[in-house]
Amino acid sequence: MENARIEKIGHNIKYDALVLSQFDVWTEGVTFDTMIASYLLRADGRHNLDALAKEHLQFKKVSFDELTGTGKEHKPIREVALQALSDYSCEDADITFRLFELLKSRLAKEGMLNLGEDLEFRLIPVLAGMEKEGIAIDVEYLKTMSVDIAKLLKSLITDIHAMAGSEFNINSTQQLGDILFNKLGLPTQKKTKTGFSTDVGVLESLRHQHPIVDKLLEYRQFSKLKSTYIDALPELINKRTGRVHTSFNQTVAATGRLSSSDPNLQNIPIRTEIGRSIRKAFVPGAKGFLIMSADYSQIELRVMAHISGDEALSEAFRNKEDIHTTTAAKVFGVEPGDVTKDMRRKAKEVNFGIMYGIGPFGLSNRLEISQGEAKEIIAKYFERFPKVRQYINDTISSARSNGYVSTLLGRRRYLSDINDRNQNIRQNAERQAINMPIQGTAADMIKLAMIHIHGALSKAGLESRMLLQVHDELVFEIKKNEEKEMRALVTKHMQQSMKLDVPLEVDIGVGKNWLEAH
Repeated sequence: MENARIEKIGHNIKYDALVLSQFDVWTEGVTFDTMIASYLLRADGRHNLDALAKEHLQFKKVSFDELTGTGKEHKPIREVALQALSDYSCEDADITFRLFELLKSRLAKEGMLNLGEDLEFRLIPVLAGMEKEGIAIDVEYLKTMSVDIAKLLKSLITDIHAMAGSEFNINSTQQLGDILFNKLGLPTQKKTKTGFSTDVGVLESLRHQHPIVDKLLEYRQFSKLKSTYIDALPELINKRTGRVHTSFNQTVAATGRLSSSDPNLQNIPIRTEIGRSIRKAFVPGAKGFLIMSADYSQIELRVMAHISGDEALSEAFRNKEDIHTTTAAKVFGVEPGDVTKDMRRKAKEVNFGIMYGIGPFGLSNRLEISQGEAKEIIAKYFERFPKVRQYINDTISSARSNGYVSTLLGRRRYLSDINDRNQNIRQNAERQAINMPIQGTAADMIKLAMIHIHGALSKAGLESRMLLQVHDELVFEIKKNEEKEMRALVTKHMQQSMKLDVPLEVDIGVGKNWLEAH
């Protein structure tokens, strides 16, 4: 298993490699993964082995439930008859090899074999190493935070009850719906089988109708962060390692981004004060170490400048201008020095919104301006950055005829709804078509950077380790005396991961915890 010259093929082979690593066996020579190959060919499909055997080989495998039994019949795997266990394992290996032969030729035919071999399969040991490493948590800090949030929630409940004029169970959607729509007379948005909907979307749309709505949104946010992170993280610490180990998934997001689960460490909100303070709980696990964060600066906007070839946008990045100020100056027809905070805020929303196919309605909601003004701002934007509009039109048109869109490295996303008769469904697919080549290319870039950083760390014999990836950001645990070398090494590989027409900027911070580093 440790001989790199002997090639290894597997289905979700990262899992097997991690199991073997528990016994100090370090799998080398991973060259193909059928689960990831299936995902590359069709990101929106099913990628488990049983489903792939049925789909590609018309073969029904013995399922794990059939092997171990269910309900009262269930027995632990160690009690399954050895012959049955052997047959099951052999079938797994046989089917995986048959799928490898089939999927490899299909990847080659679709022009995606390089994407698999040079990027996704090479990323497997990198992710396995990060998962194995885990990250340390400051439990005492989270305990204190939990007490503080509990007090805050109590005070919010008191305020909400006072505004409602009576006590009720805030977590009951029926009771909350009754208070909001019957008692307080707020306009109803949508109904569910059990009554009025009170989901976040509904509450957001009622924000300016009554002060109780802001308090409810605040209550929900604090309550979710308390249960999902503040109280949950200490419970997830591995007794053996004393650290929290997330799982990075390569076959979930349709755009090619990695996702994280058990716990999801990519979802801690960074825009709110409380979300940021949760990051303070992530600390180095040993003396003499620090946390380092490396973040691509406005990577998706830079990718958009490159893909669209828009000169005005590219020029701003080459001149190291503040992109939102430059956009505001062009859209509002003023000198950069005369751009107000409000103009910059509007330009920022347009810059990021354009990549997600935002229209006048979406922009007017975000900026709380009239649809007429939003329409004018978008029109002005396209006037100043004409190649961006061209990119959007060309991408939608190509998606309509091909049924998919691609990243610069050839990763595809199929869009079955792109020609749908229903306008809402079709427009949603169009937004996905605009965004995927940009977000997917940015995802491919950071994956390449991770592969190169992993190799460089090993080659240089450094003790610093890569721990987390949060979309455009990489988090490391670094040895104090390796800081200078790490800053240079990480910056170099992130900037050189892919050649764009615009420079890539990397922001690096170091601190005693993740918040300080970020």
